[in-house]
Amino acid sequence: MQKTKFSAVIATFLVCFAFWILLTWSFTVQELAVGAAVSIAVALFSARFFIHEHAGWLFNPVRFFSCIGFWCGTFVVELVKANVNMARICFDGCKDINPGIVKIPTALKSDYGLAALSNSITLTPGTITVEVAEEDGQNYLYVHWIDVKETDPEKAGEAIKGSLEKGLRRVWE
Repeated sequence: MQKTKFSAVIATFLVCFAFWILLTWSFTVQELAVGAAVSIAVALFSARFFIHEHAGWLFNPVRFFSCIGFWCGTFVVELVKANVNMARICFDGCKDINPGIVKIPTALKSDYGLAALSNSITLTPGTITVEVAEEDGQNYLYVHWIDVKETDPEKAGEAIKGSLEKGLRRVWE
């Protein structure tokens, strides 16, 4: 069994407790005490799975605000663009679409960054990340794209990832 660092437990506790407060939005002593107890229990059992290195990386103000900016700004813009594109495809009667799986390279190296990019792509309509693979030291995403417009990996990557990868690089790299 892997020994968990105390800083990893503290970081996991703080994130869990923040989510507890956001979800309950109750500030009574009883509610906060239960939230703290549950967060401590979750942190003790799960910190070793969530925090592999630098436990306080998110507490860096630049990364924290980059994270908020990504999810509240960049991701929302890409989400709206994908929804408009899907609406256009649907209103055209789904004619002349070319579905397929494309392999796109990514510069992200961290597991968290790759997971966030994969999930961001999957959450935007018209694309689903099928697999994340490392080949010869380079990370690739295999993405099912409802309307393949580019087969060149670099150009397809730019069309699918948009500004998501750049925003996530500021947070996770």
